[in-house]
Amino acid sequence: MGKTALIFWGGWNGHEPEKVAKRFRRMLENEGFDVRVVEGAEKLPGYKELAALDLLVPVTTGGKMPGETSKAIAKAVGGGTGIAGCHGGMCDAYREDTEWQFMTGGQWVSHPGGDKVEYTVHIARSSSPLTLGIEDFKVKSEQYYLHVDPSIEVLATTRFPLVSYYHAANKPIDMPVVWTKYWGLGRVYYNSLGHHDDVFDLAPAAQELMRRGFLWAAAGKQAAAAQGLTVDRYLNNAKMY
Repeated sequence: MGKTALIFWGGWNGHEPEKVAKRFRRMLENEGFDVRVVEGAEKLPGYKELAALDLLVPVTTGGKMPGETSKAIAKAVGGGTGIAGCHGGMCDAYREDTEWQFMTGGQWVSHPGGDKVEYTVHIARSSSPLTLGIEDFKVKSEQYYLHVDPSIEVLATTRFPLVSYYHAANKPIDMPVVWTKYWGLGRVYYNSLGHHDDVFDLAPAAQELMRRGFLWAAAGKQAAAAQGLTVDRYLNNAKMY
């Protein structure tokens, strides 16, 4: 039986969420996924259906997510459903939902210079199969400045500052562009590229990174089962609130 994925899109139209969702659907179907697409988080199913998925793909900027849906997603990912997304569609979404930010590993705060900044994506020195054979590449798009979780595994970075703004008073820093992390048994993948749909045509390496990220995130349940892991180990004695 093939893997299952659910893409949900919406929010700010400037990020071309419908186009990006269609691209991601084609990519996943080419990998043998059974893909369902819905518009808006309010149309997402409940916990049981989310938990049965292999992969969840958000393509929605800003907005507000119903509280019960947010809890259902966090629980489903914790149980092994992967989540993978790009740009504002994942890490500039649901800004008031701190649990979402905790799970996804970061939050957009600025893109100095706006669109059309030319910068280099530096592939991190890593043994990760997610970046094997991919070389540094240039893009001309928004350069995302993010606040990030220190637990992420950084797979690619970009150097700031390139544009004069208040942040330029600080020392140069390498900002994560691509990362992975875990949420319970779930695998989380993020790529800050993708301001517009055509970024993936203009920088084919960006699309290849997304393809690999989808496959990696969707394999979380299998990996956990092979290691005999259960989500209970992360919840023992947990008192969140």
